[in-house]
Amino acid sequence: MAGRLIHQVLTRKLQSQSTVPTFSWFTSRKFNEEARYAGMRTVALLGAGISGFLGFAAIASADESEHGIRRGHQVYQQVCASCHSMSLISFRDLVGVAYTEEETKTMAAEIEVVDGPNDEGEMFTRPGKLSDRFPQPYANEAAARFANGGAYPPDLSLITKARHNGQNYVFALLTGYHDPPAGVTIREGLHYNPYFPGGAIAMPKMLIDGALEYEDGTPATEAQMGKDVVTFLSWAAEPEMEERKLMGFKWIFLLSLALLQAAYYRRLRWSVLKSRRLVLDVVN
Repeated sequence: MAGRLIHQVLTRKLQSQSTVPTFSWFTSRKFNEEARYAGMRTVALLGAGISGFLGFAAIASADESEHGIRRGHQVYQQVCASCHSMSLISFRDLVGVAYTEEETKTMAAEIEVVDGPNDEGEMFTRPGKLSDRFPQPYANEAAARFANGGAYPPDLSLITKARHNGQNYVFALLTGYHDPPAGVTIREGLHYNPYFPGGAIAMPKMLIDGALEYEDGTPATEAQMGKDVVTFLSWAAEPEMEERKLMGFKWIFLLSLALLQAAYYRRLRWSVLKSRRLVLDVVN
């Protein structure tokens, strides 16, 4: 009688210390792993969705930027190039960004470049080619100052990076001309622009509604031309910026897919063990 009682007590003790904790540990671990996998899937799917959306948005933005760069280059050519140089930009930089290779070759061939010396030791002129840089409006700084009343038109290759808040500054400067307020006198040959340091600038107002006709039919308003030329100048200062953006979105998308694949791979790998039942055999 006492032996059977002791056996029952020991059996119940083993059940309370072995069966319940083991089952609890198993279910708790399974729950934690399920929650972890669910979290990984959620993060991966969210990352893929966001990066995909941003990627499509970046492609659309890049397409709009391409048209803006082309229009901005047209503004530079017809409005700015007569005074301002862009000595760091070559014609080949425009290929695939705003123009085709054939269009750019035709554009480059319209200028004459001094080259040489030839076999006879003499300089000669030739049509421009893709490797040539944009032509200079003046032979040297002295000629530029003489033509502009002593002012020296800055090179525009890096102008949006060389000025504080460059893009906004250039746009505001180009579209900010108006009559001087009462009490402000501007000497002859200068023009009032509150966005220029000192308020008096030698460059006259250059952007006027309808000053040119865009190739794509976009209305050439003052604000539109200002926006487009700033887009072009921003690209010139950082030609690789759009490519870097697209590359970043691609990497985010690929990493999200890799995380999603890893989550499903781990789930598939351990699915056999997870599907097994825990069998407890208690000897009475």
